[in-house]
Amino acid sequence: MFVALPALAQQAAPDALIKHVTEDVLVVVRADRDIQSGNTKKAIDLVETKVLPHFNFQRMTSLAVGRDWSKATPEQKKRLSDEFRTLLVRTYSNALTAYRNQTVAYKPLKFTDADTDVVVKTEILQPGNKPVQLDYALEKQADGWKVYDVIVGGISLVTNYRDTFRQEVSAAGIDGLIQMLVTKNRQLEAGKSADKK
Repeated sequence: MFVALPALAQQAAPDALIKHVTEDVLVVVRADRDIQSGNTKKAIDLVETKVLPHFNFQRMTSLAVGRDWSKATPEQKKRLSDEFRTLLVRTYSNALTAYRNQTVAYKPLKFTDADTDVVVKTEILQPGNKPVQLDYALEKQADGWKVYDVIVGGISLVTNYRDTFRQEVSAAGIDGLIQMLVTKNRQLEAGKSADKK
């Protein structure tokens, strides 16, 4: 049965894939008291195994870096993608540790087999608060659909980083941007370690 799971993910429609992965993650979070009480390491492990295989971090990073991406060497592109991935994993993991009985509503998606780029729309329903629009931009690849942007409340994660990244590159070059991401990731890690003490 487990052998069939990767094949299922490859063949799944983009909306079915988002629903399957989201529900899979929420089942674990609802049952795991450690994650609910702020255990970031367990949340990161969950994101790494359940969520990351369905993201295209190279495309996300190239879109966030924008026109400066072409200035980067292959080694710099790899480092940028790795650091940006770490930043997004930490951000997503922190959101999971803040989970408190929210539910997700999935909007109907109209697409054809010929489509290679779609946006799957969802809403996070929070008791006593306004719903939060959470959309996923996906592209069709040889190994299935991959997320390349997340849009929260109408704001693209990729474009949200673009201005900051552009300013950093113009001030300190591609290596300066890599160093900024390294520093930010260290701060996030240190902050979480300090929280646990």
